[in-house]
Amino acid sequence: MKNLFDGKTVLLTGGTGSFGRKFSEIVLRENKIKKLIIYSRDEAKQFDMQNHFEFEINHQDRIRFFIGDVRDKDRLRMALNGVDFIVHAAALKQVPAMEYNPTEAVKTNIIGAMNIIEAAIEMKVKKVIALSTDKACNPINLYGATKLCSDKLFIAGNSYSGKSGTRFSVVRYGNVVGSRGSVIPFFLKEKEKGIIPVTHPEMTRFWITLEQGVRFVIKSFERMYGGEIFVPKIPSMTIIDLAKAIAPECKTKVVGIRPGEKMHEVMISKDDARNTKELEDCYIIQPAFNWWDENHHTNCKDLKEGFEYSSLTNPKKLSISELKNMIKTL
Repeated sequence: MKNLFDGKTVLLTGGTGSFGRKFSEIVLRENKIKKLIIYSRDEAKQFDMQNHFEFEINHQDRIRFFIGDVRDKDRLRMALNGVDFIVHAAALKQVPAMEYNPTEAVKTNIIGAMNIIEAAIEMKVKKVIALSTDKACNPINLYGATKLCSDKLFIAGNSYSGKSGTRFSVVRYGNVVGSRGSVIPFFLKEKEKGIIPVTHPEMTRFWITLEQGVRFVIKSFERMYGGEIFVPKIPSMTIIDLAKAIAPECKTKVVGIRPGEKMHEVMISKDDARNTKELEDCYIIQPAFNWWDENHHTNCKDLKEGFEYSSLTNPKKLSISELKNMIKTL
């Protein structure tokens, strides 16, 4: 069966990150893609990734590496020549660093989003999906605020594409197991000291694997019309259970919630829920624009009044044994 990416050229911003590497492996292995362009600003990471694909996977004839920054629209235009689809994964996302360097977060996460949208329309890219985060819903830190702004920009981008026909959608999900900067490597390192520091024993988070995230993005490309925010149905876990799964022999020390952190994450607020439809595997937040056709997605259910998709009330909870099995796959 023909896959969506067969014969197409895809550009991946932030392509040397955890998501980018996993996306590249899956797309190159499972699709007859014409070309995958890795667009990022770190030449050292590009060199390492290039060696990996050249010597281990042997896909060097279909993958290209393009050094550039999403802040540079001229460079983006050059990279987008002949591109069919964009996966926008580039972002500054370390919460404490963004609180201290707010202008840098704005330049990459907001101005960068504007550049992607404008360049994609100018170069007549067919489809664009931007990666978002649970922190974009009711944000309390600058990272979440910039990603909420980015989400709004991409959805509104459908209003301006005109004859180019470029369509924009967003994928929003929670913490990624084993991604760069995630809590698992930190806990594994602290395990050697015999004490695991936890922010709060009742704190909860959404949890998704890299592969699940990549496959959800690919599926969202297949069913997007342009304007949706796709939110996968994924499990939650407590920070204390994660600590017990990683280091059951260690003591835990409560260190308090850091600035900009929430006790529980929300991916769909009560206000957004009024414009949200439910499918078997995900929720679709619909745009509040007059050009949106509510009949785009069939076999959907409306959500009950007052619904909120929160890591606290999520019915799907990971047990300690399930967390242990998930960690073993890393």
